[in-house]
Amino acid sequence: MIPPIASRFVAGTTASGALDHVADCNETGLGGIVNLLGEHYHDREPADEDADVYCRLVDELAARDLNGSVSVKPSQIGIDVGLDVFAENFDRIVEAAADDDVFVWCDMEDHTTTDTTLDVVESAAQDHPHGVGVAIQANLKRTRDDLQHLADVPAAVRLVKGAYDEPSSIAYDAKAEVDEAYKEYLEFLFREFDRGVAVGSHDPEMLDAAVELHEEYGTPFEIQMLMGVREDAQRDLAAKGYEVNQYVPYGDKWMQYFYRRVRERKENALFALRAVVGV
Repeated sequence: MIPPIASRFVAGTTASGALDHVADCNETGLGGIVNLLGEHYHDREPADEDADVYCRLVDELAARDLNGSVSVKPSQIGIDVGLDVFAENFDRIVEAAADDDVFVWCDMEDHTTTDTTLDVVESAAQDHPHGVGVAIQANLKRTRDDLQHLADVPAAVRLVKGAYDEPSSIAYDAKAEVDEAYKEYLEFLFREFDRGVAVGSHDPEMLDAAVELHEEYGTPFEIQMLMGVREDAQRDLAAKGYEVNQYVPYGDKWMQYFYRRVRERKENALFALRAVVGV
């Protein structure tokens, strides 16, 4: 059982709990992006098992008629085991989701997996155009070229700043550089992608930039934010008519994810402290 201190960021340990949370999100105008916690499997069995869970998840999202999608980590479904395992499991999930008209996002992990992740997503997108999307990290110096390539691929893009500690030779270190790159890539996406843009950010400056670009280019877009982070802002944006989807993680591997959230933002750490001391 997840302690109350962590339940702000994690929707329980079971699929039913996560789907109930998505239903609650829907009641307040938000969509849900369900993620089963787990990563860096080096054996095929757990990778296959988690892929099976995602296949069941998309069935359950459709059966409950929820406004929801799923998001999968490559290292969770076999990229560390072998390219063939990752590709096979991702294709299985996408096939199951296509049958239920459920969208599949592929998260992006550290730079050593970028090429393989993009290859597998592109292959799946050719068979299921507009049914898959991939996260792209603004802090990587290669991202401009990746976006130019993806402009011709029928996959959606979720633009994030990037959470991995990458070598300075291939990534921007300074926050100002990452912010500048993020806004540059947002402009490219709104200008070149007619299938919509996913803005994966909690930064008000980036969200304002997305709204301005939408007004300029008319490109449809959605905002993606984490469960437990700026939830009032999520609901306010949805009330204004913007499409907002909340990333909803669940599962018994919640502890590492929770501490990552606490370390990321000062207000998250303050929330955890208040919960511990009871203030």
